Amino acid sequence: MTTVLIILALLVGAYLVAVLEGWVSTGRFRPAAPVLSGVALLGRESLVPRKPDRIFFEVGPVLLLVSAVLAAAVLPLSPGLIITDLATGALFVNAALAYVMVALLMAGWGPDGAYAMVGGFRFLGQLVGYSMPIVMTIVGVAMRAESLVTTQIVESQATLPNAVYQPVGFVVFFVAAMSVCFLPPFDLPTAPGELAGGVTAEYTGWRLAVMRLARAVLVVTLAASVTVFYLGGWNGPVLPPWAWTAAKTLAVAAVMLVAGRHVPRLREEHLLAWYWKIAIPLALLNILYVGIVLIAGSSSSMSM
Repeated sequence: MTTVLIILALLVGAYLVAVLEGWVSTGRFRPAAPVLSGVALLGRESLVPRKPDRIFFEVGPVLLLVSAVLAAAVLPLSPGLIITDLATGALFVNAALAYVMVALLMAGWGPDGAYAMVGGFRFLGQLVGYSMPIVMTIVGVAMRAESLVTTQIVESQATLPNAVYQPVGFVVFFVAAMSVCFLPPFDLPTAPGELAGGVTAEYTGWRLAVMRLARAVLVVTLAASVTVFYLGGWNGPVLPPWAWTAAKTLAVAAVMLVAGRHVPRLREEHLLAWYWKIAIPLALLNILYVGIVLIAGSSSSMSM
């Protein structure tokens, strides 16, 4: 029952993300647009390129969806409402998201098309940039909670969310999360103005529908990760716990969709330079800061 509820929550969240993304990109609020677009895609012929690597071509969109759902499996919606409460849940999120790169590389290589291949390898370079900062910021979160269990991470923020406790880590993780979702200005794998869709360029019909659904679910999963790791998860007054998690996740997703559209797309080398020269040092500084605060807090409690 819990699994069904979480999957339904992901589907509802994906629908809301699609509505928000359409609103942001076109300026028109059309609640029925994602459903109509999905039905239209399902009704169209799904074309196959002339010389594809058929396994990669077919598996890419599905693997992208599976990786997003797997990462969401260890993120709690409320106390007790989680698919599996792993002892290493925080690291499992990162491990599951590693397959996003595999999926996009498959989607880029499989069709045997130039634009798709360039898009796939662009995301491989993007992974080299964001992978270390996202792990290092999770370390800072786990240090405060003294656990990798996601429910305990939420409970450790009962008095003060991590976004306030470690704001540098929050900013770095948020930007890295946008890179995982390849949202603007980190949309190098799709780059509509350059690659005509990139990794999605050769997909049509139901395959394109699966790819778009997977992308929306991925945005929901990363927004939920920000909520669990930095915004206190279900903690909040008056409303039931699941409502707080849902509201925070939707708010984070909206910010992710809006913020990047006001920033020019970064070149590949500039993106890598930003991560390795700025984001990684900031993540290290965040770990050092959290360690000092924890040591100072334990020393003061012992002296008392």
